[in-house]
Amino acid sequence: MPTPANDAPLEVACPQCSKRVAWSPESIFRPFCSKRCQLLDLGAWAEESHRISGESAMDEADLDTLLAQADKDAPLS
Repeated sequence: MPTPANDAPLEVACPQCSKRVAWSPESIFRPFCSKRCQLLDLGAWAEESHRISGESAMDEADLDTLLAQADKDAPLS
């Protein structure tokens, strides 16, 4: 297997603060630079500030229909 011309580890920008982070086993929070940035990003996902664009897989009406069907299909105990 050919060796890379540059032995320096790959560096990426922290998604939260843009600080450069070495992509190596020693960077335990990669791609984040720190636990703080990792938790800030997780919080943004939890409060739905970060979203994957596109349409919802289903709306509430579809969910209600599926739940009603599941109730009809459920065996009586």
